[in-house]
Amino acid sequence: MLKFTDKTAVITGAGGNIGRETARLLAAQGANVCAVDISEDALAETLTVLKDANPEGNHLTHQADVSKPADVQAYAAKAAELSGKIDVFFNNAGIEGATASILDYPDDAFDAVLSVNVKGVFLGLKHVAAHMGEGAAIVNTASVAGLGGSPNMVAYVASKHAVIGMTKTAALEFARQGIRVNAICPAPIAGRMMRSIEDGLGVPESSMAKVIPMRRYGTAEEVAKLVLMLLSDEASYISGGIYPVDGGLRAR
Repeated sequence: MLKFTDKTAVITGAGGNIGRETARLLAAQGANVCAVDISEDALAETLTVLKDANPEGNHLTHQADVSKPADVQAYAAKAAELSGKIDVFFNNAGIEGATASILDYPDDAFDAVLSVNVKGVFLGLKHVAAHMGEGAAIVNTASVAGLGGSPNMVAYVASKHAVIGMTKTAALEFARQGIRVNAICPAPIAGRMMRSIEDGLGVPESSMAKVIPMRRYGTAEEVAKLVLMLLSDEASYISGGIYPVDGGLRAR
């Protein structure tokens, strides 16, 4: 069991399936969780999950647009009030954007994806790390799309390559403060985002799963368990790493 007793954890995108499952596991292992999302309704559901996982925990939610500096500063400050500092941060919020060729990709859709997936991750690193110290840890959510190309998803692919670059840079910059930074790269994970991508590409899950060596989508729990390991003290000498969660997809 990885222990997070009395640690303060911040999770962005906490209303989505991966964010919510990670929040649940952290709460179940003793963390006080600050759940952040742009959707107040999704946050209400996540708060119920947190209270069920750890009724004694000091959990809170904060509605925020992660692409806005003032919102990010506000959620970081609110989380730090729980114990005076932030111990672990799952920098997870992201959107998939449109599915279209480069020639047809809408300019505003491109800007929207980079605003959330790149600027949002940057602002999280900037403002949350200011409340962290020795022994703290950050996990950014990238994607297998950040490890190669993917037709008709130029903005998402570009944004996730950027997350990997920021992860490596932050790992180098924050090392002297004792803050570790890693990134996860999920492959198709069952949930709303993949249903949206399937619809946009016109490709069913059964066809997409065929290209994965394990012949199935992953689950939010499988991703969350890796996140917890990387955030835990058990990973105390691991920083700057990029970890696929992809059923063997990138082994080829």
